[in-house]
Amino acid sequence: MKDIKVTLSIIWIAVMLTYLLGDVIRIFTGDMVLGELNGKKFTQGMSFAIAAMMVIPILMVVLSLILPQNINRWANIILAGGWFLLNLVGLPSYEGRYDQFLLGISMVFNVITIWIAWNWV
Repeated sequence: MKDIKVTLSIIWIAVMLTYLLGDVIRIFTGDMVLGELNGKKFTQGMSFAIAAMMVIPILMVVLSLILPQNINRWANIILAGGWFLLNLVGLPSYEGRYDQFLLGISMVFNVITIWIAWNWV
């Protein structure tokens, strides 16, 4: 049981690092202007919403290790499924091939998470 918890936690780390890599590449290529999103200056509300959304994979690193098996299983299935759908919907809005590639990789990690959690008995 503990090995599955560690595996799920490591996959969430990989998801988070994939998102961070995309942000770093976006900054270096000039595809991202700091303090702006799609040409709009960040507001406190936008920053809070992004922080709240992006803290989910970070929390799942810890929660995958400490939650009881049944809650852990469903939390991983639901949240990985949500991230998969969010990225699927957002994928066409990214023009950079590197972004599309990295989102595809993160979606593969989401599918693996769902599969492992679903089969966790």
